[in-house]
Amino acid sequence: MLKSIDLIKPYFREKRLIIACGITCLIVVDFLQLFIPRIIKWAVDDLTALRLDLKNLLYYSLYIIAVGIMIGLFRYLWRRCLIGTSRLVEEGLRNRLMGHVQTLSASYFSQAKTGDIMAHATNDIQHIRMATGMGLVALTDAVVLSAAAIGFMVYINIWLTFFVIIPMPLIIFGTRFFSRRMHRLYQEVQSRFADLTEVVRESFTGIRILKAYNRQAVALETLDSTSRDYIVSNIRLVRITGAFFPMMLLFSNLSLAIVLYLGGRLTITSTITPGDFVAFISYLGLLTWPMMAMGWVANLIQRGKASLDRINKILITRPEIEDHPEALPLVRPRGSVVFDKVAFAYCPGGPSVLSEIDFELKPGRILGVVGPPGSGKTTLLNLIPRLYDVQGGRILFDGIDIRRLRIRDLRSQISFMPQEPFLFADTIRKNITLGDDEKNSGDLMQAAERAALLDTIQSFPDGFDTLVGEKGIILSGGQKQRIALARAFLQEPALLILDDPISQVDAETGAAIIESIRSRTGRQSVIIVSHRLSALRFADSIISLIDGRISETGTHEALVDKGGYYAGTFQLQKIEEDFNAY
Repeated sequence: MLKSIDLIKPYFREKRLIIACGITCLIVVDFLQLFIPRIIKWAVDDLTALRLDLKNLLYYSLYIIAVGIMIGLFRYLWRRCLIGTSRLVEEGLRNRLMGHVQTLSASYFSQAKTGDIMAHATNDIQHIRMATGMGLVALTDAVVLSAAAIGFMVYINIWLTFFVIIPMPLIIFGTRFFSRRMHRLYQEVQSRFADLTEVVRESFTGIRILKAYNRQAVALETLDSTSRDYIVSNIRLVRITGAFFPMMLLFSNLSLAIVLYLGGRLTITSTITPGDFVAFISYLGLLTWPMMAMGWVANLIQRGKASLDRINKILITRPEIEDHPEALPLVRPRGSVVFDKVAFAYCPGGPSVLSEIDFELKPGRILGVVGPPGSGKTTLLNLIPRLYDVQGGRILFDGIDIRRLRIRDLRSQISFMPQEPFLFADTIRKNITLGDDEKNSGDLMQAAERAALLDTIQSFPDGFDTLVGEKGIILSGGQKQRIALARAFLQEPALLILDDPISQVDAETGAAIIESIRSRTGRQSVIIVSHRLSALRFADSIISLIDGRISETGTHEALVDKGGYYAGTFQLQKIEEDFNAY
């Protein structure tokens, strides 16, 4: 298990020269700032000694302007190096998080909240960026500027400096006391933020349902409750940070009071010059920032640490489905599929969804799957591309257990159309090709035509470049289903899996789609689930699932003759079709 801090170490190693350059420029800025009080000291001493003329006063002013220009230049450089690096850390961590989340198994997303993952990719990453950027800057300032300022103050008067730094140990102990509490509360706040994000996301995603059923008030009440929890957690945090920062300011002002009293006495007794007194106050002002920065650093680092812990928790999560150490490549795929006594349950020890499933699909053949809702049809399809792994028995693809094949090779030879098609908020073209720009227009049009979609697309003003909106909001259910079907047809893998591909289209369109599927016979293995049994009459073999078990298998004619579930359902649907025909 990696420590959370190990997540950002590679970025610091990679950019170590840039970071070193940035820190060097930052230190130069700190020392240039320390030089300005020396100029002020010389000017004040010359003024009090009445030996300063306009020419020398101009020189002092020009010195300060020159130092200011150099401060501006080096400040730009350190910001470019250090803040720029923090942006690269942000980019790298977000990409790594996204890449890892994509490797996790389907079971992970059944438990994880989308809002929680979104909070990790946005809010948590931002806190880490602040900790690695401004946190590093503030920490460097706190060390370098405070040490150098104290050194100059000691040069002016060691005893006055001793009294001024008395409050500093109190700052250190206060920081340690508050930091642990801040870390725990930051984790709580960010967890509540994730809950709030999820509630907002669901409310906006389901806005049409809420409006249709007049449930806006209920949704608002849920949001209000979650928002109150978020505010309560923030208030607990504010109680800590609200006491922490005033404590820093109190100690800083306490030091100022000491300087005014003791430094004023030393100036009156001529132990130090008025210029030294003014310079000492200036150094104390410079020292105030590092003292305050310690609180800010603690704030940033605790936020960043809490966020790193949350992201690390995801990154150490291993996918349940991974390549076998000796995984085999899939060479010359033919598309044969064998289920050998397959059993599956979504929860270990839970109720079985599938039991003792045995069947064989030969290359180039078509298998139909029927059954009542909840019989396990979709689950059976999900097992083939290893979205889930079987818990009993085995599945063979071209005679090889799919757990022994490379996952990427296996899935590259499967076109999978799910029961609920998902569309991205992009163009029809991008949704069919999934962003694969290598697909030519001829293949795209052919896939759309096979899905009985081409005429519909050509009726749109922008054709294939029509934007479908979020989740395809501008399209009907049948149009979305046919886009998902065209997506499956566009590929030319060994196996085509279709989960109820004509459930949302009319009979005429459904017949055209079924004819396209039949044309794949001999060239592509096909597994098709459909509640319209007439759409499966052409299948080489059909299996009926009842309560997760195969109750009957055979051709359409054989199953009709058996008089079981398939025959009864087919007769009912035939009567319905005949009735609708009149």
